[in-house]
Amino acid sequence: MKPLSFLILTALLFLTLSHAIQASESNGKERVHLSSGSKWEELAGYSRVVVDGDWVFVSGTVGLNPEDNLIAAGFGQQMDQIFINIGAALEKANAEFEDLVRVRCFIVDRKYLAVMSAKLRQQLGHIKPANTTVITQLAVEDALIEIEVTALKRRK
Repeated sequence: MKPLSFLILTALLFLTLSHAIQASESNGKERVHLSSGSKWEELAGYSRVVVDGDWVFVSGTVGLNPEDNLIAAGFGQQMDQIFINIGAALEKANAEFEDLVRVRCFIVDRKYLAVMSAKLRQQLGHIKPANTTVITQLAVEDALIEIEVTALKRRK
């Protein structure tokens, strides 16, 4: 690479980075990482919840009961526990279910679609967040469903 090209590229990179830094500082809000204390957060290098300004991102959540570290056997029971876990995560982030704008569901079998839909309608029907559902294999053994959510805090 010629010296002049290198200087121009370096200058462009510097301008781009300084603009990004100014943009992130200009809103006066910081990114906050909230932990559940799970060993997987450290091992996999992720946060349970990330709050960035008014946005709240809750990582994929399975039906693990944090009190006994067990996953319920039934699909419906797993969903009930997932909503308890997500509710606790949102509360830590000073948000609530009414702030949800997106829900992503990952299920292990199409046969659970009807139960999943009924539980989502029961819990979130009045909120009507955007939703994506994917049928896949999950990383957590015995988990039949995993849900991640995104919220935009509306209350101050």
